[in-house]
Amino acid sequence: MATTEDVLRHTPLHALHLELGGKMVPFAGYEMPVQYPAGILKEHLHTREKAGLFDVSHMGQAFLSGDDPAAALERLTPSDLIGLKEGMQRYCLLLNDQGAILDDFMTARLAGERALYLVVNAATKESDFAYIAQKLAGVATLNPQTDRALFALQGPAAEAVLARHAPDAAALRFMHVRRMDVAGAPAIVSRSGYTGEDGFEISLNAADADRVARLLLREAEVMPIGLGARDSLRLEAGLCLYGHDIDESTGPIEANLAFAIGKRRKIEKNFPAAEHIVDALFNGVPRKRIGIRPDGRAPAREGTEIADKNGRVIGRVTSGGFAPSLNVPVAMGYVESAFAGDGTEIDLLVRGKPVPAHVAPMPFVPHRYKRTTPS
Repeated sequence: MATTEDVLRHTPLHALHLELGGKMVPFAGYEMPVQYPAGILKEHLHTREKAGLFDVSHMGQAFLSGDDPAAALERLTPSDLIGLKEGMQRYCLLLNDQGAILDDFMTARLAGERALYLVVNAATKESDFAYIAQKLAGVATLNPQTDRALFALQGPAAEAVLARHAPDAAALRFMHVRRMDVAGAPAIVSRSGYTGEDGFEISLNAADADRVARLLLREAEVMPIGLGARDSLRLEAGLCLYGHDIDESTGPIEANLAFAIGKRRKIEKNFPAAEHIVDALFNGVPRKRIGIRPDGRAPAREGTEIADKNGRVIGRVTSGGFAPSLNVPVAMGYVESAFAGDGTEIDLLVRGKPVPAHVAPMPFVPHRYKRTTPS
């Protein structure tokens, strides 16, 4: 009988993770490093101070082709993809017919190419791809790219490091994307990531992955980073993790993701459950996603109930932990909208006892994306 370990998939960097001493754990059907010998705390702080290399090859990559793939994909997302310029990418929400979030994903329009490049979450990639293919049958064709790897190089030194192997990368701004060679390997490089830091995501052929990763790791500024620090970095940045902070029980407005709805789309209302979502945008929702700062040192974990000062449960924590950059615990979760204002005093019910906390603005650590044109 096959064990869980027998059926876990491996990324093209699996051997390298083992060589580097990665502590391997099951994640989204893959065996992935949760940390390396330096530990989560050092990996986290190194990314904020210098640069970290993340293996995110388990995520799903695909091209969507057809006569007008942008118009086709707009049937499933409220983002403005027809207006997406060449060389740019956009954060998108994949919605079901009821307007709930099936996944969040990235869509890019590469210069001179009709097909759109998509990157979806690892845990949902098979269901995402099946849903997109089924919904767009006859108008667009989805082509999953199972032979590609994906890295994230994140941190204030990321530009200097990548420019040594791909000089054209330095000219990119936040959410810009283009094809270029990285250390001689053909790649798709975007100035993006999920840490709140400046950095890049690098998609390349699986056959080139090990060689390029080793070259990047030889740079003095770069440390390998596992899933543990990836999670604490994105939490500090106030970014949602699918399956925790957003899922099929949440919609774009209550999740505070209204920025993902294009201005034209709000007017045209031609995406799933558009009337309901636009009404929620203007008239409010019963609950909202918030940032939380416990007043003490104890972290609030996922699932912790949130109560008002009279002890009535008003929500729950969806992500929580320690913020190494701030040396304090932080969390995010959902509460009734009346309690969502910054500074509102709340209690976290830890083992049945109220622990004082307050609603705090996100991100907890300021984003450092490079939005201006390089001089």
